[in-house]
Amino acid sequence: MPIRRFLHHFIHLEVSGGIALGLATILALFLANTPLHSDYQNLLNFSIPLGPIHFSFLHLINDGLMTIFFFLVSLEIKRELIQGELNTRAKALLPTFAAIGGMLVPALFYLLINQGYPALTSGWAIPMATDIAFSLGVLSLLGKQIPASLKFFLMALAIIDDLGAIIVIAIFYTQQIGWLYLLAALLALIGLLTLNYYQIERFFPYALFGLGLWLLILNSGIHATIAGVLFGFSIPITTRKNSVSLLHRLIHQLHPWIAYGILPLFAFANAGLSFSGIHFQTFLHPLPLGIIIGLFLGKQLGIFGASWLAVKTKLAKLPHQVNWWHIYGTALICGIGFTMSLFIATLAFADNELSSLVRLGVLVGSTLSGIAGYSLLFFKRKE
Repeated sequence: MPIRRFLHHFIHLEVSGGIALGLATILALFLANTPLHSDYQNLLNFSIPLGPIHFSFLHLINDGLMTIFFFLVSLEIKRELIQGELNTRAKALLPTFAAIGGMLVPALFYLLINQGYPALTSGWAIPMATDIAFSLGVLSLLGKQIPASLKFFLMALAIIDDLGAIIVIAIFYTQQIGWLYLLAALLALIGLLTLNYYQIERFFPYALFGLGLWLLILNSGIHATIAGVLFGFSIPITTRKNSVSLLHRLIHQLHPWIAYGILPLFAFANAGLSFSGIHFQTFLHPLPLGIIIGLFLGKQLGIFGASWLAVKTKLAKLPHQVNWWHIYGTALICGIGFTMSLFIATLAFADNELSSLVRLGVLVGSTLSGIAGYSLLFFKRKE
């Protein structure tokens, strides 16, 4: 499949996947605010035995199924770095600068608002994230009224943002490390890289080593989703035969399952915010306020500011047919953190009361960003 056609297929799936995410979120909010609330919580806490390990339904999604999501993310990052929108310095510079600005400024805003609250500072990475499915979904509502190059810019930016989130999770959200498990995981990773070196194109041997890698990292203290990332980077992108590579086949096969299954399930399990007890003062609590300000103001200022500096200093240039209104509207839309923000929140805060405040901040910040970004691009679409 030619890379440009592949990207259009990717964007179409992200748009419809964004709709599925939205419906799952609405269902979670409905269940959390009706007499079905206790049934909803019982479902999330339902214990599922997997051999010697017992997972609640919630943890199976967050530690198990989300590993598959991060596996897909790493496949997409590898594809973009080698063959896609990030495979040349000229194409990669602007989204890289934009993504870095869009991660640093929201984190700084969050820390400024939460200084003096040591128990809350671990949430600094929550507003750094961009939800690629929701963001592309909102941008694509404008159809052909915006240049296609803007969608590719957003996709490249969001993928770099995902890479940043992966690095943050690996470094800052790791528990006490079990070194023996980690050493065994390294051996499993070497096995995967050996398969790649010999260009083995059947998935089954990779899957065996990948499952072992996940189990070992799960027990090592490092978050299990990192196994998905390492697994994805080990998959070969080239092929000895004149056919589609294993990496491209896996992206094509996994993407519908992620977009329509795993991510909506994650939203269903993690977005259930009860509105009981929420009043005006709740929004002024430093935790949700830091997330809202980080996502809504931090993202737009960070992405637009870094992009402007990169272009004005001639380190990068705007994509074809893209103007500064396009960049600013996209910067606003990137404040839709949602799934990745909620995921980082599960690592930062285990306290149920704090997790409710996080959900409030993520939902409000993401909604404000999406509405503002779409409105700006809609009214400036003729310019």
